[in-house]
Amino acid sequence: MTQKRALVVRGGWEGHEPVKATELFLPFLRDHGYAVRVEESTDVYADTAEMAGTDLVVQCVTMSEITREQVAGLSSAVVAGTGFTGWHGGIADSFRASADYLHLVGGQFATHPGKEPCERRGGAEDNFLPHTITLTEAGRTHPVTAGIEDFELDTEQYWVLHDDLIDVLATTTHPARPWQPWHRPVTSPAVWTRRWGAGRVLVTTPGHSLDVLEHPDVRTIIERGMLWATRTASAS
Repeated sequence: MTQKRALVVRGGWEGHEPVKATELFLPFLRDHGYAVRVEESTDVYADTAEMAGTDLVVQCVTMSEITREQVAGLSSAVVAGTGFTGWHGGIADSFRASADYLHLVGGQFATHPGKEPCERRGGAEDNFLPHTITLTEAGRTHPVTAGIEDFELDTEQYWVLHDDLIDVLATTTHPARPWQPWHRPVTSPAVWTRRWGAGRVLVTTPGHSLDVLEHPDVRTIIERGMLWATRTASAS
């Protein structure tokens, strides 16, 4: 059997600790037989030969910029069967100026609502809210999330703008609190898949900090997602 090749691309905003965050998952990939290459920039996406031989891309690049050639190389690889996955801002808040990247991923971070103004102290915790990750009917049987029950987190709760080509495995609902400008609860996808050509995309929105990534359910979803998104035999 040919060894699977995983490409880990990390960088962007340091607040999400892209090096430490991705290092959490490198042993899992290697233990599952992947040859792992780590890159500190998106330049590799424009290397068509390298991308053609890659079975899985794990991206952790919050915000930052990407060239037209780089996003075209990534998208072409996914269309040809390369899997694409990541978590939180490293995939759902990447390359805000690239419509082509947004089209590939299918959802984009809009905000993470904060605490009541009188409770804010000026730190990252101002945006940490207790919330539930709720499995959808599809999520209860999908191989990435099967067997996982609804679970609670106290961290950033992503509000995501998205299209209806994604298959949502889990959601989270933002209540309409008195200090917020919206008038009814809003439900956002928290975990979704997307089929793009022969490739599979898997996005997990929880993952702001290392403790969230080490939450048993979050970590299970990310790890299963890497295996699921990897190039399948039919896409070889």
